[in-house]
Amino acid sequence: MAAKSIISRPVYGTLSPQPGKHHLFVADAEGALAISDLAAKAPTGFFGDAHIIFIPGADGKHVAALEALNPAQFYQGPSFASALPRLKQTLANAHMGLRLYLAGTEGLIGQAMQAALEAGIDHTSIQTEHRGSLARRVQCVHCKGITENVTTQPATCSHCGLLLLVRDHYSRRLAAFQGVCINAEDRSEIPPTEEIYR
Repeated sequence: MAAKSIISRPVYGTLSPQPGKHHLFVADAEGALAISDLAAKAPTGFFGDAHIIFIPGADGKHVAALEALNPAQFYQGPSFASALPRLKQTLANAHMGLRLYLAGTEGLIGQAMQAALEAGIDHTSIQTEHRGSLARRVQCVHCKGITENVTTQPATCSHCGLLLLVRDHYSRRLAAFQGVCINAEDRSEIPPTEEIYR
């Protein structure tokens, strides 16, 4: 759990059914469980006009459970990047009153939130729930490259190869944590690597 003094850190809640005519769900892997939990509390017919965009991951778990909710539209994609055009198109065609539900990893939530805000969706119409891996999306402040699914401290930048200290500072604009060179003074100084964001 991050220190409360780090105000840039996103705060996540628990998904709950909201009144509205249209409901858009975006989730990856374990985020499907948050949607299933919401479904248990939702009124009959809630998913009749819902659209679910789901990235199941390598194991493909939870697809059948989401399909069983009988949403009006269901999309299953291999990655967030492949689902992004569909998400942007859906948001561009959205009507007033759309409710957006984001569930899963911080990487998915941050990137989907970024797309929604760019599309003009009011932040009060968006709910988020973190489920699954604590892996981080990290931007190297030196080369500006983004490294996905970082689980270690320090981490190696996948673009420039620098050894990065993964800070708790989160950039909402980039939907990523910031990484700074941990051994800038002496590159031969290499601290032990620990897996801390599982």
